[in-house]
Amino acid sequence: MDNLEAKAKELKEKIAYAGSIETLEQIRIETLGRNGIVTEVLRGLSALPIEERKTAGERANRLKKEFEELIGARIQELKSRFISRALASEKDDISPAFAFPFDRGHGNPLRQTLLEITEIFKSLGFSVVEGPEIETDWYNFEALNIPKDHPARDIQDTFYLEGSDKLLRTHTSPVQIHVMEKQKPPLRVIVPGRVYRNEATDSSHSAIFHQVEGLAVGENITFADLKGTLTLFVQKLFGKNTKLRFRPSYFQFTEPSGELDVSCFICGGKGCRVCKNSGWLEMLGCGMVHPNVFKAVKYDPLIYSGYAFGLGVERFAMLMYGIDDMRLFYENNLRFLRQF
Repeated sequence: MDNLEAKAKELKEKIAYAGSIETLEQIRIETLGRNGIVTEVLRGLSALPIEERKTAGERANRLKKEFEELIGARIQELKSRFISRALASEKDDISPAFAFPFDRGHGNPLRQTLLEITEIFKSLGFSVVEGPEIETDWYNFEALNIPKDHPARDIQDTFYLEGSDKLLRTHTSPVQIHVMEKQKPPLRVIVPGRVYRNEATDSSHSAIFHQVEGLAVGENITFADLKGTLTLFVQKLFGKNTKLRFRPSYFQFTEPSGELDVSCFICGGKGCRVCKNSGWLEMLGCGMVHPNVFKAVKYDPLIYSGYAFGLGVERFAMLMYGIDDMRLFYENNLRFLRQF
């Protein structure tokens, strides 16, 4: 708490001298965001001795309220200055456009989650790359060790473009083929982006959704490197006390393959409605890159090894923000967006 008080003093000075609403938003995230310093303290209260919890909780809540009031007051001050300057610049006609302060916009929680995930992997040394959303069958399936007529295609109901071999990509994995064709190891990249599947829209499915693909290739990369990377990622996103477990799974382009579960951050692993009383949440698929994928891009699988993982951004956002219907991400309902 002493470190928090010292940091709070520094942040209060930043608020006082902030010259834009964008700067204040960054300060708000740093203090009150999901991984903000005040939020981290409140999240860690359960680990303190009982006799210390009340005092620590009161101090943290006091700082939280103080930061909210300071940031809100500074935003209103900046808005007032902007309106005053606009009015002063009008000589004859006072435009009604500046008669009232503008509401601050609200970011879509899906976009916020995607940015947060991307920033964490960038801090771990991954580069961010993008690729085409219209792909060929080769990049979307065959180069990823999914030949024609293979049963693995059945789980990815695909939109094909009439009269050609092109299709709307069903995952962001094709971009790893593009990257490996153009770049020699070592490499570490993540690929955020939209993907498409012929899904009936409901509370947990959509024909358009978002993924983040990760790929690392080099010499002597092992499953232990994959576990270490994902452990750092999960604990940066959900907190240092988050536990992980890996379960065997099957993906055509990795071998061995696994599913990553994390301890439920809603109930602390005790069991609740969100985790179906299991204490665990299924988060992503991962594994070591299959030798056939390396052969498709002319990498020697006897020299190079690597790991890959893929996660659904909508699932992460729904769990992080307690949202039970993914259709809300796409409706642009201000009543929904103002909560974030």
